[in-house]
Amino acid sequence: MPQKILCNKCEKVLYDHKDLKPPAEIIKKFGGECPQCGKKLIFDPEKVVINSR
Repeated sequence: MPQKILCNKCEKVLYDHKDLKPPAEIIKKFGGECPQCGKKLIFDPEKVVINSR
């Protein structure tokens, strides 16, 4: 099952791949902010959504 990480504000896809990566690694890759809207990126476990197909 693929992992998809989105910006919570503008919903830009920051990561979409079948290889799992820690959210902190994705946040670091973008320097801590969304490249599209500039919102500060944080990992909030309460906002994690798991979809099964």
